Amino acid sequence: MAAQGENLRINADRLWDSLMEMAKIGPGVAGGNNRQTVTDEDGEGRKLFQKWCEDAGMTMAVDTMGNMFMTRAGKDPDALPVYVGSHLDTQPTGGKYDGVLGVLGGLEVVRTMNDLGIKTKHPIVVTNWTNEEGTRFAPAMLASGVFAGMHEQDWAYDRVDAKGLKFGDELKRIGWVGDEPVGARKDKIHAMFELHIEQGPILEAEGKDIGVVTHGQGLWWLEVTVTGKDSHTGSTPMPMRRNAGLGMARMAELVHEIAMKHQPAAVGAIGHCDFYPNSRNVIPGKVVFTIDFRSPNQDVLDGMKAEFEQRAPAVAEELGLTISIDIAGHFDPVTFDETCVKAVRNAAERLGYSHRDIISGAGHDACWINRVAPTSMIMCPCVDGLSHNEAEEISKDWAKAGTDVLFHAVVETAQIVE
Repeated sequence: MAAQGENLRINADRLWDSLMEMAKIGPGVAGGNNRQTVTDEDGEGRKLFQKWCEDAGMTMAVDTMGNMFMTRAGKDPDALPVYVGSHLDTQPTGGKYDGVLGVLGGLEVVRTMNDLGIKTKHPIVVTNWTNEEGTRFAPAMLASGVFAGMHEQDWAYDRVDAKGLKFGDELKRIGWVGDEPVGARKDKIHAMFELHIEQGPILEAEGKDIGVVTHGQGLWWLEVTVTGKDSHTGSTPMPMRRNAGLGMARMAELVHEIAMKHQPAAVGAIGHCDFYPNSRNVIPGKVVFTIDFRSPNQDVLDGMKAEFEQRAPAVAEELGLTISIDIAGHFDPVTFDETCVKAVRNAAERLGYSHRDIISGAGHDACWINRVAPTSMIMCPCVDGLSHNEAEEISKDWAKAGTDVLFHAVVETAQIVE
């Protein structure tokens, strides 16, 4: 948009009211949300989003992975759409803003355009991507991954949750299997923007309003199974134990050591762990745990994985254990589109918001869409960098700033016409 558009801002009160209204669906137990993917609560949230979009004059399409595409028509029928959006699903103990801000921020962009009578050459599509969180059905960013050709749909449909329920069956049960072939539109995207809370402490600590996301960290998720022998905790002599729990503990130290060797551009931790038989007076005979290695540098990322795979078997052997290591998830580091990144940076500067370039430490749907279309992200601060937690919090001013920047970047890219 031209410089004279500096005074054009979104309706912060309306955006905030929408966030709070959506948060009433699938409330958590401590002020946040539990609206996990393809649950009844997810279905209810989708219906509310659909109503709001249709009230704003948009039309809906849904693909076979349940991805929702809400379209505001452009003036040129041949112009490719500008996409904007994120996800409505949450962690089991999630916050009110992770993902949801990006979806409802996209809706607010359209509502503001309607208020101001703005018409664009390119259509605008507000998107809700299915199962970004991956907490119920691994991996994360499942549906955008299928859309971008990273996963097969049949494989995605067969993902199971802790109760053995299949993703495809649950998507059908809640009534959100669309008739559009997934990925049919992946070659017809002009650009995509995703607004998201930072999920980290940098922006708040530095007093910055906006994070201009230039890169996304890649990750390796490893599922490790360490096997020893169940035995009585009281009557098994220490030298005769094959303690899988001890093996896991030493490997946790190994993960930390490996990540610390590659500072500052690397992280690593064990995030999930299951002990068997998980009894207070039985030495665990098996432990299954997951490792999360991340870095924006491909060589560092792959090097951390390789070092763990090389050193962990020796840890197991020393304790009389066996070990298997499987890949539970992976994506390479992401470099976002230079033109889209520039549109975000220029919008922040034009609007007078303080900003800095930032690397996304978390995976987002934009990371997959960037493989098939020009993409970038906008981040706003969150209190103490806390996310994936019911105490997750942002301010109305932060939400407004991020959505103002989103509005200008999207409208500039979609091109205003008379």
